[in-house]
Amino acid sequence: MMNAGPAKSEQPDTGLLIEHLTQIEGLAESILADKQKLINLDRQRNKTREAIRILQKDKSSEKKWVCYGNMFIKMEKRKVSRLLDKDFDEIEKEMASTRSELKPKMSQLRDMEHEEDIQGFNLQPLSADELNSLKDLL
Repeated sequence: MMNAGPAKSEQPDTGLLIEHLTQIEGLAESILADKQKLINLDRQRNKTREAIRILQKDKSSEKKWVCYGNMFIKMEKRKVSRLLDKDFDEIEKEMASTRSELKPKMSQLRDMEHEEDIQGFNLQPLSADELNSLKDLL
């Protein structure tokens, strides 16, 4: 007599499958959120860079109007320049932090999807000392 269908022990556990897919989806959403955060930070960094450049080109030493939060403040040019430089550095740090958090998430996602890691994805740039040593050798 033939078996009409698969035995109960042969059926995949749909609960585990759904949980695994939910974890993959959650991680993918986190990666997309980080990428969007990087895009927004990059836009903010470019606007800050533009403001710094405009201040550098401006030869007058009079006070400048600055939008800080939801209010306008008139400040000395050098203070505005320092604030913008500080903001620029903070944005750079936040971008670096987000990028460093993104790499392990991408690797984890590829592991969860049973794919191989991307070759060269975890490369680090040469430090200034390493670069100088390399130049000395060449």
